[in-house]
Amino acid sequence: MKVVLQNLSKVFPNRSKKGLADVIAVNDFTFEIPDGKLVGLLGPSGCGKSTTLNLICGLQTPTGGKIFFGDDDVTNLPPENRGVGLVFQNYALYPHLSVQQNILFPLQNLKGADKLSKSEMLAKAREAAGLVQIDELMSRKPSELSGGQQQRVAIARALVKMPRILLLDEPLSNLDARLRLQTREELRRIQRETRITTVFVTHDQEEAMSISDIIVVMRSGVAEQIGEPQEVYDNPVNLFVAKFLGSPPINVFSGKVADGSLFIGEDAVLNISGVQNQEVFVGVRPEGFVLDKAGPLRCKLSRVEVMGRDVSIISTHGASVNPIVRSIINAESAENFSTAEVRFAVKPAKVFVFNKETEERVFFEVR
Repeated sequence: MKVVLQNLSKVFPNRSKKGLADVIAVNDFTFEIPDGKLVGLLGPSGCGKSTTLNLICGLQTPTGGKIFFGDDDVTNLPPENRGVGLVFQNYALYPHLSVQQNILFPLQNLKGADKLSKSEMLAKAREAAGLVQIDELMSRKPSELSGGQQQRVAIARALVKMPRILLLDEPLSNLDARLRLQTREELRRIQRETRITTVFVTHDQEEAMSISDIIVVMRSGVAEQIGEPQEVYDNPVNLFVAKFLGSPPINVFSGKVADGSLFIGEDAVLNISGVQNQEVFVGVRPEGFVLDKAGPLRCKLSRVEVMGRDVSIISTHGASVNPIVRSIINAESAENFSTAEVRFAVKPAKVFVFNKETEERVFFEVR
């Protein structure tokens, strides 16, 4: 099912007596979610991603704009008539019901032509439980399950009606690191098997990039960039997107373009063309450094962290906006660091230049 958001806006009126402005949670947001794709809404707290999800499912009414499921205008349709499945951050399971009863609950509320027989409901519940691999837990109560198992029950309950749209609001936030990894892999598998159009809200960029077909990076109710995860990572449109995507985060330096050279501080790191002389921010991904004893970028070595196949070199530079500069290199190319200074060349494809005033991307060519 294709979902179209057309000039969608949501304004929360300010109820304070201090005369503060209204809060614009979603601001003229237009986007088409293709049929059968998993779309990640990504951004910091307060960016409008959960509000967008609530508008899609009908829990909130838009201030302006329209929402279409396929060709159907559902803008003013009640949530129960939209055919959506919703999974929250907190599992919201009924503690007095068994796993099977929790999964059956949405089916038991169907009426009229949609009403199912008991055998049909049980068959659908078993099918949904099989998708999330909790077949053997059907007789247990939620208190007898782990966090990951409870989350699977919540997902099965959302899937049991085979909704037109599946909406996930930070569903992995309450899980530990290992369970998060395992459960997000399961979510991706389930979505590919069912081909249900899915919207996944998260503030975790690694999570969004690993399972999404498309990511929408949001800030202050506006979509800053929309695209395939790798494309957005490789070609951020502005400094905000570049800083938000990447783990470890991108290294940001104060720099300048002068007479065909890109400078980080006083170090001329690249010969470039197509850019006027100006003050800039320079972003270098951690994997964009190359150890080079004669390299142009000179950093003060702090420490070296061994991470198995990679080595993380922690250093400082006078022009760095961040307290430290983190460089990731292959462990096989590491050397015995015995000096206070470490020097790098940089990979042009991993270097981004941003206008110092607008923080928009400045494109360049390497000479």
